[in-house]
Amino acid sequence: MIRGLVERGAIGLVTTHDLALTEIADRFDPRAENVHFEDRLDGDRMYFDFRLRPGVVREGNALRLMRTIGLDV
Repeated sequence: MIRGLVERGAIGLVTTHDLALTEIADRFDPRAENVHFEDRLDGDRMYFDFRLRPGVVREGNALRLMRTIGLDV
């Protein structure tokens, strides 16, 4: 699907939580690139800065989110 969109000159965003999919951007360089938002957890609330930064996110938030709802991870 992504290849078809890129080949047709589409402009847009594709989001994922699957880090293995971030390798797709390398196949379409320079027509695609990985970017990410940063977040912070304050108590049980998560805040995003909504500022696009280059590259793949370095720190996941899934485990922190699970802990905030009481899951033992």
